[in-house]
Amino acid sequence: MPGADGPQLAAAKRLLDAATDAGFVFQRIAPGPDGPLCGVRQSRNWLDEIYLGGFTDSCTALRRRRYSLVVPGGLPVAARIDGDAIEVLQTVVAEWPA
Repeated sequence: MPGADGPQLAAAKRLLDAATDAGFVFQRIAPGPDGPLCGVRQSRNWLDEIYLGGFTDSCTALRRRRYSLVVPGGLPVAARIDGDAIEVLQTVVAEWPA
């Protein structure tokens, strides 16, 4: 588990800032300073979502292509990433353009 000032935590914070700069809006979805985060970014073609449940696991990102028609059951998932916070944030920031 990373320390309070460890390099892994610092890297995750920088990636979270980079995701915010890339257009994601994050909010806590449970109480507490370390509660899970949900981030959403909408562009003309994509709906991207990030769920950060913890630092080392329980993190997921979904990319859905937006359509002009109503799609029964919701938008289909075009890409999905599961892993730790650094892996998920790095992939989204580096490989999913807005």
